[in-house]
Amino acid sequence: MSVKETARESIASQMERLTAISTQMYENPEIAFEEHATAGLLTDYLEHHGFVVERSAYGLETAFVAKAGAGGPEVIICAEMDALPGVGHACGHNIIATAAIGAGVALAPVADQLGIRVTVLGTPAEENFGGKVDLINAGAFTGAAAAMMVHPSPQDVVDPNVIAVAHWDVEFHGKSAHASAYPDRGINALDAAVQSYVNISTLRQSILSTDKIHGIIVSGGDAANVIPHYTKSSWYVRSQTMERLAVLSEKVRACFEAAATATGCRLEIEPMGHTYTEMVNNPVMVDLYATNSEALGRPMLRGADLPPSQTGSTDMGNVSLVVPTIHPMLGIDPGDAVNHQPEFAAATIRPAGVQAIHDGAVGMAWTIIDLAEQDLWSQLESDAGDASARM
Repeated sequence: MSVKETARESIASQMERLTAISTQMYENPEIAFEEHATAGLLTDYLEHHGFVVERSAYGLETAFVAKAGAGGPEVIICAEMDALPGVGHACGHNIIATAAIGAGVALAPVADQLGIRVTVLGTPAEENFGGKVDLINAGAFTGAAAAMMVHPSPQDVVDPNVIAVAHWDVEFHGKSAHASAYPDRGINALDAAVQSYVNISTLRQSILSTDKIHGIIVSGGDAANVIPHYTKSSWYVRSQTMERLAVLSEKVRACFEAAATATGCRLEIEPMGHTYTEMVNNPVMVDLYATNSEALGRPMLRGADLPPSQTGSTDMGNVSLVVPTIHPMLGIDPGDAVNHQPEFAAATIRPAGVQAIHDGAVGMAWTIIDLAEQDLWSQLESDAGDASARM
């Protein structure tokens, strides 16, 4: 029996348990840096299957490292774990994590035969803060030959368009006063927040189709008859590249500064977490994964086939600039639902979501086997050099 067929049979034998873990994550979602139960669930499974596990790895309480294989090139399979506030696993990290541990467990028994080291890396806080950037800075990806993960989506795309994003918290500080009797004594921080929102809406006419700006008002005041002395809003600013993001960020910052000037408020802009870079999809692994996925009956679209504005962001982009990386998207048949909707979360535990766990795990395992059996490591390194030059 081929190594690939052995890996596929291993994953098939795991599916009942992997499905149960995915469902348990769905029913008990944990947000960024609070993935304690989830990390325990995943690490217990990996340890049971022979991995050497380090919990609370690299200074992050909910990160983990699970290793198998005695030597050779290291391949890192990323297991995202965090859910979204309010809508749970509406980005399908329950599928991401279970496909990752499934692929890892399938590869562990053949790692020495292939001459590789397999690492399943638990990566917290992708939806907020950027846990993978903390892991990069702590050395988790140093020396790795390749990194990969899969991600659920409405459709199958092997090399999705992933753009850069900055996360900001914006605060306006004014002065409270009686809104009816003494409005002249107040400085209205809500006016500043609303004016900045209008300024950004006006800016949108003159930005690129791949630029994205979206935000919410977190705190808008305490009582209707008190002029708000303080407001807070949270914003995402996205562009196709880090270079373009720097240009757009200055334009957006000017929108807040103008509102502060107009109202007399004091402005504070604080970055929240890390900036995520655009993604460089490694072409060698992209082609391997696409071929393997098609062999599983799941042909993949290419990112170039999608509208340029159909994009998202992830801290896996930062990984792609230091390690050869892929991040395929797997369709889970969510009907009219899309990522970050509760209906999408529900789709993750239906049959198509379960199939995505299987296909994602097999696709990653087979791609890693191809890299080893065809000895393609030097090709990955040359492509990685091109990506590193962009940092």
